[in-house]
Amino acid sequence: MNGRAGGRGMSQVVRQERDGAVSLITIDASPVNALGAAVRAGLAEALQRALDDPGVGAIVLRSVGNTFSAGADIREFGKPVTEGVPILPELCNRIEASSKPVIAAVQGAALGGGMELALAAHVRLAAPAARFGLPEVNLGLLPGAGGTQRTPRLIGAAASLRMMLTGKPVSAAEAQSVGLVDAVVDEGLWVAATALAAEMASEAAPPRRTRDRREGMRDAATYQREVAEARARVDDRLPAPGRIVDCVEAAQLLSFDQGLAFERAAFEDLAAGPESAGLRRAFLAERRLAAFPEAGANPRNVGTIGVIGLGRRGALIADAALNAGLRVIAVARDSGALVAGLGRVAELQEAAIASGASTESARDAAWERLTPGADLSALGAADLVIEALPEDEVLKAEVLTALAPLLPEGGVVVTAVSTLDPAVLGEVCGRPVDVVGLHLGLPSGSRLAEIAVSPATAPEAVATAAALLRRLGRLAVRVRAAEGLVGARLMAALRTACDMIVEAGATPAAVDGAFREFGFIKGPYEVADLVGLDQDWSARQRLAELGRAPPAGELLDLLVGAGRLGQETGQGYYLHGEGGLREDPEMLALLAELRAAKGIVPRRVGGEEIRLRGLTAMANEAARVLGEGVALRASDIDAAMVAGYGFPRWRGGPLSWATERGLLLLRADLRRYEPEAPAFWAVAPLIDRLIRDSSSFDDLDAR
Repeated sequence: MNGRAGGRGMSQVVRQERDGAVSLITIDASPVNALGAAVRAGLAEALQRALDDPGVGAIVLRSVGNTFSAGADIREFGKPVTEGVPILPELCNRIEASSKPVIAAVQGAALGGGMELALAAHVRLAAPAARFGLPEVNLGLLPGAGGTQRTPRLIGAAASLRMMLTGKPVSAAEAQSVGLVDAVVDEGLWVAATALAAEMASEAAPPRRTRDRREGMRDAATYQREVAEARARVDDRLPAPGRIVDCVEAAQLLSFDQGLAFERAAFEDLAAGPESAGLRRAFLAERRLAAFPEAGANPRNVGTIGVIGLGRRGALIADAALNAGLRVIAVARDSGALVAGLGRVAELQEAAIASGASTESARDAAWERLTPGADLSALGAADLVIEALPEDEVLKAEVLTALAPLLPEGGVVVTAVSTLDPAVLGEVCGRPVDVVGLHLGLPSGSRLAEIAVSPATAPEAVATAAALLRRLGRLAVRVRAAEGLVGARLMAALRTACDMIVEAGATPAAVDGAFREFGFIKGPYEVADLVGLDQDWSARQRLAELGRAPPAGELLDLLVGAGRLGQETGQGYYLHGEGGLREDPEMLALLAELRAAKGIVPRRVGGEEIRLRGLTAMANEAARVLGEGVALRASDIDAAMVAGYGFPRWRGGPLSWATERGLLLLRADLRRYEPEAPAFWAVAPLIDRLIRDSSSFDDLDAR
């Protein structure tokens, strides 16, 4: 039998061939062999065809490309089931129930449903580059096609829960060592799988079904202890981890079929919940970032980068570039600043060694690629230069103007900005086609890299910057160059709303606690102290010069005037010491004086009001940013805030939050607050337009 399996236009993603007594079923659904309806239909038809063929004695399940299968197609979530096509749990059960042995030949990543498909087979062979993972927890879900029941039967509770609760994949070698795969084939995986299948066919070997395996459950007491230990460590802010532990426990306590039913019910509960919806939105938002107007341009080759300024952000950039194998030329204002900056890079390298993320040999190799430069002339050998100086327009313009003639034609200049317009800097230095703006989000824990593009910027420069930043482990979000990029504007709006509520009666600590309770990693005042209050103050002064001073925030002026600049000086909104952050009576006294001077009688403010005002301000500013065309999509704004500013991933982002709340309620809240500060709380025109058109932010992204 030779030919393709499938019907109803689905045959192009699954092929079927005969090699003697072996049926070869091949998934060919690039780029990641996702198990969408077409693939599932093709696999079901091919399996049935092999079972009905008396000349077939065994089956090999394989796929083409670098990925065995990345699992379910997330685009199908929430959509009606395709009639006549088995859902993935049903397909896995059919494979496992096959009367003829099924061998899974895993050549690349088998993730989520892809791993569950392999678990349903009777034998698993893997290439050395194969990886196995169950990352559903990252989407607020659990493995829903038998993964919570089959995995612990093979490898026990501890190893199963480690995979499911972290979402991290394991290598082929580790998978073999714990019993997840039967063998790792160094070369010729398909040949080896076909040969084994032929041998099993000739011997009429019965299938060895995973549902009947018990290697991972031989020691019942150990299994129960491992489940209890995992349950004690679970973060109960999200439901998925706890439900995963419940399902792995059920694998021991219930029959296999009962366990599958228990797993399916838990999966459907999670899929219908808001946490999973938010996590899926965040996942799709990040995936959409790859589509931007300049994405088709050819990036220039970058082997050496220059970094001007080795403050906190400059040092992070230099460190990331060295870790990515790039050569780095580092330049600072003077020799003292250069020495201090190199010290920051060294601290980052040593911290990576201490955490186990790097080694001494890797550090030594990195330092061999680092060249300190005495002045800007050293940057002539760089393919791309990142200017990471403080937010001072005069200073940046002066440095970029001096740098421009030193670079070769096509040399890309990336300028780090927060509120400054990189398009203006590009014009000033005479190289507007080569200048790209950059904003990295918070100085710690951020994956964000906003790439600001002006109409004059060459597509190749944008593509080059995006490729480099992805290489440095950043999530590149393309935005239009403007005074104030996405993250800075939304965080400023949040901060202004919080400043007003603090003046009204809340404390900075209460505000931070309210947002941590919502899921933020840090509250806005913790962030301010971390970044440095002098930077906040400079941004506030710039807005005042432009006639856009925030309606509150005088407490910041008082703190900076008293020399309280945050973590760097040990005092800001908080006291900083070995014991962590503490509320400062001196700061509270300054706040009381400010309220008295403004005639404000403080009132009691609860956490719900704090969160509602702050999130409403963020969502309104996000709508302004989107309406002005600074961001390409609503989902880009959400991705930026999740990746760069600690917005809780399971909430999706500020516009996802606004969508869940409802635009009519959002507008009503804004109108209720508007008398307090009319310019700040004015409803963004885009919100009015969406309500008028009975539309949504999701509808905008779908166009």
